[in-house]
Amino acid sequence: MTLYYRDDAVQVTSESIRAGGHTVRIADVTYVWHARGATTMAVRGRVLGRGVLVLLLSLPPLVALVCVVSLVYSAQDRGDWKLALVVLAACAVAALALIPFLELPLGWLDRSYERGNRVHELWVQHHGAEVMLVRTPDALRFGQIYRAVQRAVEQQGEPR
Repeated sequence: MTLYYRDDAVQVTSESIRAGGHTVRIADVTYVWHARGATTMAVRGRVLGRGVLVLLLSLPPLVALVCVVSLVYSAQDRGDWKLALVVLAACAVAALALIPFLELPLGWLDRSYERGNRVHELWVQHHGAEVMLVRTPDALRFGQIYRAVQRAVEQQGEPR
């Protein structure tokens, strides 16, 4: 027996698929497909959170750009470039010092995209009946499970 995938709720082996309270023998599976399920509040919240995070990450550079343009125009009017260059240099150093702190929110954003923005369902045709085995909003996990089921079914069809 070959183990293709296992987590706390799903197990895919060369002999069977156990998920969602169902145990389906690989030999009895005639067709495997996936579908897009109805969007849940968790998925909507993830998309909304992603938008807020992008907005919060985009605002400081935009505000800095407006401040730089304002500083350049005011320095040009007064003819005092020395103070403007000192302020710009201090802001550039401060921005470079803050770059490492972007790791955390950018990591959140990256994981948000990995998890996806829709609900995925894994269906199989088993003894003539269509059975939904997995329904998850986690795109990365769904992809791993779906590929494991595909490999198990493909290996079942090959002569040994």
